[in-house]
Amino acid sequence: MFRITQFMQELLDPKPLRAKRNPPGPVVIWNLIRRCNLTCKHCYAISADTDFPNELDKEQVFEVMDDLKKFKVPVLILSGGEPLLHPDIFRIAQRANVMGFYTALSTNGTLIDTKNIDTIDGIGFDYLGISIDGIAATHDRFRRKTGAFDSSMQALRLCRKKGIKVGLRFTMTKENADELPQLLDLMQTEKIDKFYFSHLNYAGRGNKNRADDVFLNTTRWAMDLLFERALEDARQETGREYVTGNNDADGVYLLHWVRRHFPQHTDHIQAKLTQWGGNSSGVNVANIDNLGNVHPDTMWWSYNLGNVKDRPFSEIWMDTSDPIMAGLKQNPRQVGGRCGRCAYFSICNGNTRVRALQLTGDAWAEDPACYLTDDEIAGG
Repeated sequence: MFRITQFMQELLDPKPLRAKRNPPGPVVIWNLIRRCNLTCKHCYAISADTDFPNELDKEQVFEVMDDLKKFKVPVLILSGGEPLLHPDIFRIAQRANVMGFYTALSTNGTLIDTKNIDTIDGIGFDYLGISIDGIAATHDRFRRKTGAFDSSMQALRLCRKKGIKVGLRFTMTKENADELPQLLDLMQTEKIDKFYFSHLNYAGRGNKNRADDVFLNTTRWAMDLLFERALEDARQETGREYVTGNNDADGVYLLHWVRRHFPQHTDHIQAKLTQWGGNSSGVNVANIDNLGNVHPDTMWWSYNLGNVKDRPFSEIWMDTSDPIMAGLKQNPRQVGGRCGRCAYFSICNGNTRVRALQLTGDAWAEDPACYLTDDEIAGG
């Protein structure tokens, strides 16, 4: 995750660089259930409104939670499918909160209403993220359900009234990119705490005519807009947060943006970005799916590291006999192509390796979704 707001605050009030503190364990995104009441066009879990066999039961989930706590995992992000369809979601979330995990819920929001908002509020979630794909008809089209937008907005408002920290989660595609400004306006008018911008994990485009690729240029426009909004909010001290995910080239793009707009802070921001370090799949980010399979992050569902039914997560996560895990944990990672030639590899860390694997069969090839030009990665 790339926290834009933190870097904007550094521009306005630079803080001395301190020794890097590595988290005690990885953030775990846990897809507790694959069932979902929606069939979204860009779902990475390929969910459906049906029960899937062999999912972890409550007692197995609790056993894994105990292991995660001993392993010093700081954050649990409870996801799906739609996690609110899990029969034990509130027991699991309550237990996570009592155990001291930072507990977040990732939901489509359509199942949050006046009947369960008090229960949700009583859990004490640290954060609740609701996915949104556009305004009204666009969102409904992506979610393939009429009224989905209104239901999600009702959920956001109910959460806001209860004082629950809530955020919008937006995955940009060619079909909804033009509504990004409206969504950012919505964030302000609805007094939403956080905006999470997710790059679409696509493979295959961008290797050819990279500088002219329409979607790559759209990505640059979107990042410029996010930087401007985040800077404005930081100046006004609104407390709103802007973050991005699934493309660690964002850090390098920010550095070039700073060179243009705040050249006096270039060295400071570059040092902060290098300390951030880019992609941390397989190191500080982990995923457990509904069957108990462990993955380097949520986009690696086609690659299993092991299953928590067979051995503890803590053992699986530290096992570098797996070549993917060994490579992800290597510092620096050995990545080829444009990534290997990039002057800012220490900032990005080779970006999202799963895209390279999907496209070429080689997890250590260049990331096809890097939207930087050859001049930019050369240090220009």
